Amino acid sequence: MTRIPPLPYDQMDEVAQKAFDTLEAYGSFANWSRIAGRRAPILRHVAEMLTELRDDDVLPRRALELAMVTVSKLNACTYCVSHHAPHLQVTGMSPEGVDRLPEVENHPELDDCDKAVVRYSEAVNNRAGRMRDAEVSDLRQWFDEAQIVELTWRIALCGAFNRFNDALQLNVEDEVDEVQA
Repeated sequence: MTRIPPLPYDQMDEVAQKAFDTLEAYGSFANWSRIAGRRAPILRHVAEMLTELRDDDVLPRRALELAMVTVSKLNACTYCVSHHAPHLQVTGMSPEGVDRLPEVENHPELDDCDKAVVRYSEAVNNRAGRMRDAEVSDLRQWFDEAQIVELTWRIALCGAFNRFNDALQLNVEDEVDEVQA
């Protein structure tokens, strides 16, 4: 049970309702939106940012989903793993491959680029201030600077979502299969 009761749609102000609709078009995040909708600016900015980032399509989907599943598993956020593991499977990873993350050594479904993304995700999530320069430069084989900036932002943002979701104990939506982190 969530620590803050979800706000019914009809009790949201107009700004929150519009943002709710935008985020629903992005994905099945009604439970998150009903909590964030208690502060319309949060819901609005998140909905706008996520939609714009998706529409720009700068990062390959597999890299993005690998990063989000890795971070969410490191932070044990069932809500986020449940939402992003299926997207990673769409990119060709099996459920067993998802289960093995964030392991990279001897992972049969990860190529060198995938491994670099998983390692970078772990580094940003767990030790951002103590990373080596090589951890960023290793990504340059596959990503340009704009992509590295977005990847870093999405990793950090995912960590923030993990903390928000877990602190307020958000439930996975009924239509989303729960995947333990």
